Amino acid sequence: MKNPVSHIIFMVVLILSVSCSITNRPAKPGLESSDTIVAYISGKGINMIINFEKGDAHNHPTFVFWTEDMNENYLQTLFITKSFATGIFGHGPLNDSLWGTEPGVARRPAALPYWWHKCNPAPDNVPSPDKPFVDAYSGATPVGSFALNVKTDTANTSVFRLLMEINQPWDWNYYWTTNKYPDDLEYKTSCQPSVIYSVTIDLNSETKKYYLNPVGHGHYSGKNGLLYTDLSTLTSAKRIINKIFVELKE
Repeated sequence: MKNPVSHIIFMVVLILSVSCSITNRPAKPGLESSDTIVAYISGKGINMIINFEKGDAHNHPTFVFWTEDMNENYLQTLFITKSFATGIFGHGPLNDSLWGTEPGVARRPAALPYWWHKCNPAPDNVPSPDKPFVDAYSGATPVGSFALNVKTDTANTSVFRLLMEINQPWDWNYYWTTNKYPDDLEYKTSCQPSVIYSVTIDLNSETKKYYLNPVGHGHYSGKNGLLYTDLSTLTSAKRIINKIFVELKE
């Protein structure tokens, strides 16, 4: 007869080894449960499917897609999350330093400063409920991965840049701490600044699939529209996205 004590010890070790392997297994970001967003598709230009795979730090970010010419001149906004476009965010402010759990009106220039300064002649006037941004399709923030079906306006631009800017509120780390700029209220809504992704698309090429890569970050409190190329201080902000690529359609 087998020793019952040895059998029990074996089962405990087996259970612990299995549970540890499950606990330590990294999450698998991807498009398994992705949403499909049909945005602006009446343009005269190229039809694109933008595939966004969320990363392990993804948590209801604000983001925008747009195009530029090769001289970095703004062309067209393709999609923007409704929170920034309307000025109504999921967590409305209770006062200058506290945020509630209910949706409310908020002014957040630190959210998407690089794009906003490019497309708006009065960059200090961020969108609000009475003056929303209406020059592009806007929608609720997808809860996870998504595929965005969109078409450009310009039919005669064969080489252009596709960009994305993304930002998550209250996303601090060892460098971008909550007290780094104690008197800057706009900084405190963001902490780690927005991350900008970009790729050059050449319609004369046979390539039909392009990957966007991070090229810099925006100003930490939205005071200007400069691109800061040093990404060494960003941590979780670079893990909001696992992978993002665009497929060109006929």
